[in-house]
Amino acid sequence: MLTRAFWKATGERSVRTFAQSTLAVLTGGSFGLLDAPWQGAVGAGGLAAVLAVLTAIATSGGSEGPGLTETVTK
Repeated sequence: MLTRAFWKATGERSVRTFAQSTLAVLTGGSFGLLDAPWQGAVGAGGLAAVLAVLTAIATSGGSEGPGLTETVTK
């Protein structure tokens, strides 16, 4: 958890999680671009990204990577 590679991998994971969660909220109701609930979608994406970072920290004890079985290249 104290390596630069860990935080790079965790950052990439949180950005992907943010994008996936935001898109899931936006496309779940088939909204138009102007009618989409942007505030709620971005809020859900932000919460998911924070949870991804906290999960990476909580599971970092067993390996160098942000997941339970992952390793990162240095």
